[in-house]
Amino acid sequence: MFLKKKGLPEEDELVLCTVTSMFHHGVFVDIDEYGRGGMIHISEVSPGRIRNIRDFVKEGKKVVCKVLRINEEKGHIDLSLRRVNERQKKEKINEIKQEQKAEKIIEFAARKLEKDFKKLYDDVSSKIFPKYELINFCFEDVVKGDVSLEKLGVEKKTAEFLTECIKDRMKPVEVSVGGELRLKIYSPDGVETIKEALGKTLDKDSVTLLYEGAGKYKIKVKANEYKDAESILEKSKNNALEFIEKNGGEGEFIKSE
Repeated sequence: MFLKKKGLPEEDELVLCTVTSMFHHGVFVDIDEYGRGGMIHISEVSPGRIRNIRDFVKEGKKVVCKVLRINEEKGHIDLSLRRVNERQKKEKINEIKQEQKAEKIIEFAARKLEKDFKKLYDDVSSKIFPKYELINFCFEDVVKGDVSLEKLGVEKKTAEFLTECIKDRMKPVEVSVGGELRLKIYSPDGVETIKEALGKTLDKDSVTLLYEGAGKYKIKVKANEYKDAESILEKSKNNALEFIEKNGGEGEFIKSE
């Protein structure tokens, strides 16, 4: 992957790393996106006591880490593996895969336009990076029609062909969040009350429900952005819980990881 970010990562940033070596006190890695080294202290590899560090990491393994501390003067970067949950790991790996896909699209365009791949990548990325953190984020907006490569400064013929390639190879991104609603009510018309409570979650086309038995309902929200999906989920489950409690019932929500 061509992507190399300048400078140092920020604290709490998630970064993709490659394990380079291991010692009794920790793990040394290369931070792929920044071209810099970092260290994971053994206490940040996994919760609890570690008898054999090789049970968790090996040389050459790709791991997603959280940046804990940065010593700019010495250039030291302390990382944590154990503070990254499964959802964060999946999101980061998917982000990298989508960026690689964006680079492949530029490579295809370069071949068809008979241009040097690296030169075309540098030219296109130089127009995109002042406004976007990743090329993929820009390409997502191209698919949605929210941005024009030509208006960003990409040469007209290249912009037109690249836009065509992007729209042929990328679909609008869709993310999902969800969890489990557990509803109870003991009144004679309890079934109807629960139905009405569940109806309060379906104000949006992006919300789906699945009955799992024993008063348990799986709720799933799809949207183009995580923040939008989270917002819809929060509103939907609150509507259901407030209604069921207002009518003498009980409810809880357990979010999926």
